[in-house]
Amino acid sequence: MSVSDRTLEYLLDHHDVCNLLYRYAQALDEKNWELLATCFTPDAVALYGEVLGRKDGFEAIRETCRSALGKLDSSQHIISNPEIEIDGDRATSRCYVHAQHTKAGTPGGDNMIIGGTYLDEIVRTADGWRIQQRELRFLWQEGNQAILG
Repeated sequence: MSVSDRTLEYLLDHHDVCNLLYRYAQALDEKNWELLATCFTPDAVALYGEVLGRKDGFEAIRETCRSALGKLDSSQHIISNPEIEIDGDRATSRCYVHAQHTKAGTPGGDNMIIGGTYLDEIVRTADGWRIQQRELRFLWQEGNQAILG
């Protein structure tokens, strides 16, 4: 059985979009703000819910992530169950996120865990696939919200 060029291109694009989703989590957990820049378009929009609000443009997104996560001892963002639809140079994605945040010595407890869903609009750029809009829908949280400030 042979694979058509169209099928192969779709599979490669799907792989690249998955890697984009995982790279975002890696950038947050390593506090690698340069790597985070490879995840978004410059004019991206992030909708981080009631906790962090709407952020317009990559610089606002980076500053929000740096402010929320930079003072933590560690975090671990686990991305799973990606559902990706690709249409030419555009894609949509839905995936789960399970994120643990820790900061030792925080009054009220050292941990906060969230569970949620990322809904993304993604575009192909000259530098590869990038998130143009990301929405975080919180499903649950547990622990000390003061961890994030």
